[in-house]
Amino acid sequence: MQNLLSSSLLSKNIKMKIYRTIILHVVLYGCETWSLTLKERLGLMVLENLVVRRIFGPKKDEVTGEWGRLRNEELNDLYSSSNIIRVLKSRVLWARHVARMWERRGHT
Repeated sequence: MQNLLSSSLLSKNIKMKIYRTIILHVVLYGCETWSLTLKERLGLMVLENLVVRRIFGPKKDEVTGEWGRLRNEELNDLYSSSNIIRVLKSRVLWARHVARMWERRGHT
C-alpha cells in the first residue's frame, strides 16, 4: 500500500478514498469488542498520521525552499474527515445500540 499511496499517478482524493474505504476498515475490524488503553489509542492516531503524511507528501517551506514534514495541525487541516478515534467510538456506540435493541425485542 505504501507505493500506492506515494504514487504520483493517483490524485490525493483517490488516495484518501482508498484510505477511508480499505485501510481504515481493515485496521478497525472488530473494534466493537476492543477495550483500548491510551497507548493503543495513540498508536492508532500515529498510524493515521503516517498514512495521511504519505498521501499528502512533504511540504516546501516558502521562505527557505527546504522540504519538510507536515505537522499534525497541518494534517488535521488537510484531512477534514473525522479521525480514527471518532470512527472507532461511533462503531462501538452503534454496536451497543444494536445489542440493546436486540435484547429489547426478546432475542438472546
